[in-house]
Amino acid sequence: MSKIAKVKTTQPLVALYCGSRAGNKVIYLKSAIELARGLAEHRFGLVYGGASIGLMGQVADTFSEFNAETVGVIPQFMLDYEVAHTELTELHVVNTMHERKAMMADRASAFIALPGGLGTFEEILEIATWGQLEQHQKPMMIYNVNGYYDALIAQLDHAVSEGFLPAHHRAKVIVCTNINEIYVVLNNLKAPENVVM
Repeated sequence: MSKIAKVKTTQPLVALYCGSRAGNKVIYLKSAIELARGLAEHRFGLVYGGASIGLMGQVADTFSEFNAETVGVIPQFMLDYEVAHTELTELHVVNTMHERKAMMADRASAFIALPGGLGTFEEILEIATWGQLEQHQKPMMIYNVNGYYDALIAQLDHAVSEGFLPAHHRAKVIVCTNINEIYVVLNNLKAPENVVM
């Protein structure tokens, strides 16, 4: 049975999809911390995968350090190898990955993929698919730190040129190469706490 914490947040939340590892270049960790700090200073909170390790743990620590609200969502079965963060505004322990992703999507006003592995790829592509299917109208961004997502971006463009992905749906996945581009997108949200799926 899911253990759902009471909703305690008042800030608009940004979903950050990122690795449970830190990667092998310092720029990935540095960029994640810088983004988390900037979002907190812009009065956004965090919704993320709930772990205390890798980039995930570091962004949660940074949001907390700057007194921003933090919401973690982690499946019960992952608690054995992804230690849940204990210093969050809310921690939701759910039954499945599907519940995790649905809750994150529901609580978020926008989505940003930082560098990560298979789970990160899957999360940003799934939320983009939901956008294509008109299940939400929230901003979706890829933060292309150090060219990490160059190949994925090229694949999306290739899908357009080969006739599998309509250009207007490709355009909804916004590629940002610096934090200021992310702020421009977020600052254009109209009452982000009221954006609905």
